[in-house]
Amino acid sequence: MLIRRTPMFKESEVTDYRLYLNRREFMLGAAAASLLPLAAEAGAPAGPASGQPLQATKNEKLSIAEKPNPFKDATTYNNFYEFGLDKSDPARHAHTLRPRPWTVQVDGLVQKPKRFDIEEILKFPLEERIYSLRCVEAWSMVIPWIGFPLSALLKQVEPTGSAKYVEFTTLKDPEQFPGQRPSLFSTSGLEWPYVEGLRLDEAMHPLALLTVGMYGQVLPNQNGAPLRIVIPWKYGFKGGKSLVRIRLTADQPKTSWGTAAPQEYGFYANVNPTVDHPRWSQATERRLGEFMRRKTLMLNGYADQVGQMYAGMDLRKSY
Repeated sequence: MLIRRTPMFKESEVTDYRLYLNRREFMLGAAAASLLPLAAEAGAPAGPASGQPLQATKNEKLSIAEKPNPFKDATTYNNFYEFGLDKSDPARHAHTLRPRPWTVQVDGLVQKPKRFDIEEILKFPLEERIYSLRCVEAWSMVIPWIGFPLSALLKQVEPTGSAKYVEFTTLKDPEQFPGQRPSLFSTSGLEWPYVEGLRLDEAMHPLALLTVGMYGQVLPNQNGAPLRIVIPWKYGFKGGKSLVRIRLTADQPKTSWGTAAPQEYGFYANVNPTVDHPRWSQATERRLGEFMRRKTLMLNGYADQVGQMYAGMDLRKSY
């Protein structure tokens, strides 16, 4: 037993137990900035996109003018704790997920609650948008996502005047998600199912994408098949994957990371270079595949499009 007699370390200097268990996360958070460009090579094999093709119209207006990361980067180095803590676990274990048949229930404070079948969702007019995905561990990548505005789905169920928030819930099924099985060495400290949320005005913003594909194909299992949320001005953990329920509420949802570690994962999770994670700076980031770090942009570079939603708010306090 370790008895701490003197305050030798600040709390922010102590490595979180979840990261200690996860070797790759530990290296990333502690001292592996130079290793990150090689991270994709350490993941499970993934060649060019070869899944079911998905036709979409390119939305130049809402896309950034940057070259996307290779398909291999996006499909072998990502967080999806339902499959395990290691960044390569989603690609290794993704075969356990069965994305068909699939439905998502949309209910709560709405006039017309409805259960949508994934095939019905795929009939919405699909767009391809190139977004930068920024993760709280200070790495990023550029991905061509395929989907449609979340607002298009929400408008179909007609939110009531008392609806203020939107709650997203991921599938809970330990048979399909090995990371949900109780185990000292697989637990992330999260309670399942995974829950995230947005304010209603954020969810209705044109940039908030209900995503069904990437790289010209349906979503691979390890990236949130068959349905996930992508909110490009927020850290990646806000984007719930493999969604089975979207619920409109009057009160702010209790999110998974907000419950597990509220001092590290605020509800808003807006990309803000002036608000550091307790264990590392968010002022710079490393684009996967690049050696040099780059400055983190306010709201991940989308400040002109979404900044008005936070007028008058203290974004250091409401992190």
